[in-house]
Amino acid sequence: MFANVVIEMFKAGGPIMWPILLTAIVAVCVIGERTIWWIIQSARRDPETLEKVLASMERGDFGEASRLAADSKDPVIRMIWHGLNHVHYSLQGALQVAAGVELRRAGRFLTVMDTLVTLAPLLGLLGTVVGLMGTFTAIGDTELAVQKVTGGIGEALIATMCGLAIAIIALIPYNYYSSKTVKLQFELETAATNVEVMVQAAKQRNGQGTNSAEPPNKPVPALAQA
Repeated sequence: MFANVVIEMFKAGGPIMWPILLTAIVAVCVIGERTIWWIIQSARRDPETLEKVLASMERGDFGEASRLAADSKDPVIRMIWHGLNHVHYSLQGALQVAAGVELRRAGRFLTVMDTLVTLAPLLGLLGTVVGLMGTFTAIGDTELAVQKVTGGIGEALIATMCGLAIAIIALIPYNYYSSKTVKLQFELETAATNVEVMVQAAKQRNGQGTNSAEPPNKPVPALAQA
C-alpha cells in the first residue's frame, strides 16, 4: 500500500523526479559509507596507548614510543609513528603529510554531501518551474483548465517536497561528520605540536641528538592504505 502511494507520487512529480531519485540514492550510499567508516574509526581509537606513547616521548625514550605506536590503528598514533620514523630528516614535514592523509580519509565524500545538500533543493525548484509552466499553458484551455492547473501545482509541490527532504536528510550527517573531522584535525595538530616540542627538548638535553633509545629506521608503510 505504502509502496503504491510512493510510486504514484513519483509519477505525479514529473520527469524531474528521476534526477531527484538519483540524488537520493547517492545520499543514502554516501551517508551509509561515512557512518560505517566513523564507527570503525571510533573502535580504533586508543587513548591509553596514546598516553603511553606521549609518556615515553616525555622521558626521551623515542625507541619505546615508536614500538608502542608501530601497530596502532589510531589516526593520531599513526601520525606520531610516521613522524618518529623521520625524526632525523624532516619531522615537521612527516607529521604534516601523515596528518593530511588522516584528514583526507576523514573528509572523504564530504564534498559530495555538501553538493547534494545544495543540488537537491535546486532540482526541486526546477520541478516547481516545470510544473508551473504546465499550469500556465493549461490556462488557455478553459475546458481542461482546472484539471491541468491542479495537476501542475501538484507536480510542482511534489518535486519541491522531495528535493527539500533529501537536502534535510543529507544536511544533518554532513554537519555531524564535518564537526568530527574538525575535532580530529584539532587532535592531530595538538599531538603534532607536542611531538615537535618533546623532540626538540630531547635534542637540547642530549647535545642536538635524541635519546639513545632512538626509533629504528624502518621502512614506512604507504599512508594511502585505509
